[in-house]
Amino acid sequence: MSAQTELPQIDSETSGSCCGGACHTDAATPATEGAVTTVYEVKGMTCGHCEGAVAGEISEIAGVASVTAVAATGQVTVVSAAPLDEEAVRAAVDEAGYELV
Repeated sequence: MSAQTELPQIDSETSGSCCGGACHTDAATPATEGAVTTVYEVKGMTCGHCEGAVAGEISEIAGVASVTAVAATGQVTVVSAAPLDEEAVRAAVDEAGYELV
């Protein structure tokens, strides 16, 4: 007996990502009551891998609940328990190899 699994194919030409968008999602994260949502502009992101690198570094900042990075717009939306120190965000973005505008 053999099993075959079919996975959906992602067209990298239409997804705008060098990795076919397989490492990110556009799904919205529900807001947490009392949370602060801040949108930052990050220069240099070009694909889903970039989005993941930036989101991964920012998510390590204490108090961060969720991070959504979108390479196409350069916007990074961060939901946190309290306002974040901009220098901490700048350092995280720099560590990922990008620039906070």
